[in-house]
Amino acid sequence: MQAQIQPWEPALLSMAHEAHAAGRSVTKQLDVDRHNLEQAHSYCEALTATHSRSFHLASRFLPVEKRRAVRALYAFCRVTDDIVDHASADYSSADAAEELAAWQTRMAAARPAGDDFVALAWADTRVRFAVPLRYAEQLVDGVAQDLTKSRYETFEELAAYSYGVASTVGLMSMHIIGYSSPEAIRYAIKLGVALQMTNILRDVGEDWRRGRIYLPAAELEQFGLGEGDIAAGKVSENWRRFMRYQIERNRQLYDEALPGIALLEADGRFAIAAAADLYRAILDDIEANDYDVFSRRA
Repeated sequence: MQAQIQPWEPALLSMAHEAHAAGRSVTKQLDVDRHNLEQAHSYCEALTATHSRSFHLASRFLPVEKRRAVRALYAFCRVTDDIVDHASADYSSADAAEELAAWQTRMAAARPAGDDFVALAWADTRVRFAVPLRYAEQLVDGVAQDLTKSRYETFEELAAYSYGVASTVGLMSMHIIGYSSPEAIRYAIKLGVALQMTNILRDVGEDWRRGRIYLPAAELEQFGLGEGDIAAGKVSENWRRFMRYQIERNRQLYDEALPGIALLEADGRFAIAAAADLYRAILDDIEANDYDVFSRRA
């Protein structure tokens, strides 16, 4: 089954194929102290368990090596996110940008320092599973947008942002799990956008308090809404109509992404399906709470 091509997809597919073609490591093992490496992976597993119950649960269904690898990937993403998320609370955007650049250098190192646990576990994962480094660079670039951009005019802009912060994770996971055809790239992009949009719909209130709105301004206006409505945090009939529209499109993205699971290696399909189902259920919870994403986190 071919996924329907949306107007925003060709540009994202181009970025994904560019990253894929940029090359992968031919080395299969890091020349590092094995004790340090075990400590690094244990640290990443603990970090995943602490910060993402859903990801930790879904990854339990993977074989041991792949499970460790996706948890190292999660830890890499977590560190990247935290640098930017702490910018407004702890230090300036300029300081965060400098720290992010230093982190990008460390995470791309061929042989990270033995006590740099996340960079070390991530380097081991990248090498073992031949994950293209360019995907990781695209993720860092995507997360860095939060330092300079806090509003989005169209869904196309939001999809491009979602590619950077979420589809890249799916594309890297795809290399860890294994896949049978480059066609899987298209589905990984769709699933990443679907997952990120679920995050966005769940976290409207929390994002507002951080000074960010990840909803398309043009679509808010279409439903008679604006920033004042989000600031007020009131569930009006216009808000319900807007959220129904967003959720319907989000579910369509999940439906279009689902056939891509069959292109993954058999031992990883259930974990990815479980992760998608866990996230998709957030949409049900939003509906059950009458679309109140201001005072309660689904």
